[in-house]
Parts: sequence; structure tokens; C-alpha cells
Amino acid sequence: MKYSQGKQGRVFVLQLENGEIIHESIEEFAADRRITSAVVWAVGAADDGSKLVVGPSDPRSTPVKPLETLLSGVHEIAAVGTIFPNEQGRPILHMHATCGRKEEARTGCIRRGVKVWKMLEVVIFEMIDVQARRELDPVTGFQMLNPRRPTMTDLSTIR
Repeated sequence: MKYSQGKQGRVFVLQLENGEIIHESIEEFAADRRITSAVVWAVGAADDGSKLVVGPSDPRSTPVKPLETLLSGVHEIAAVGTIFPNEQGRPILHMHATCGRKEEARTGCIRRGVKVWKMLEVVIFEMIDVQARRELDPVTGFQMLNPRRPTMTDLSTIR
């Protein structure tokens, strides 16, 4: 296990509007406000034609080839994710959403483009003093989270 420790920083409440692409809007907001690490919650609706990554086409192949699904019709969504910087320092959102319409539900990663229908409520809980970042894993092709391991000095400050 790897881990990093930090503190809670600012809290932001956003309302994304009709037609906005969730990950693009949240990443732009984070960059503008210099948010590098955060937990993100969202609730609202996804528009027709939004795309979700719903698994690998072959779980044993590398690099991983993602399966994609298109949402047909407006779907209610509840989502949770994290923001951490990539190797260039840009904040990257990794968020999974459960999307439902009538009796059907799908869950997947929003990275391929989930478009807001009418509005999406978003709460961002900033974390400060966290040394984690996303690094490209050449085997999977994923931007993997790499928390910095604490040093003995770090451990001596824990009560």
C-alpha cells in the first residue's frame, strides 16, 4: 500500500450548465483556482449521446483497450471522483458515474465525454499538502495515481 497524508482545504459548490462536458469544466475550474488535489461529488443529469468507459474489452491485454457505451436519452447521474495533478502539474479528474434511465443503470468513467443536461451540482473538497500525482503507466496506458510514501520525518509528526 502507498499513501499520502494531507489536510482539508477549501470547499467549492458549482452548478455546471446545460451542454458543458463534465471533466473539461471541472478540470478548467480546478486549474483556474490552483486546486491540485480534491475529492469531487456530483449529482444531476447527463444528456443523450454522452459516453462512458464501461470496462476493458479484454482484461488481459496491454495496453488496455477500453469499452465505451453511449447513453441513449437523458440519464440521472450520481458521481464521485478525485482530482490529482498529472506529471506536467495539470489537475486531472478521475470520476465514475452511475447513470440511470427508467429501469436501466450503467456505471463507468466519464472521461470520454459526459455532457450535462440542464444542470449538474458539483461539490469539490480540496486537499492540501498531499504529494500524490497521476503518472502514465506504460503497461496499461492509464494515468495511475502515485501517492508519495511518507518518510520517517513525516511519520514522527503523526500523533
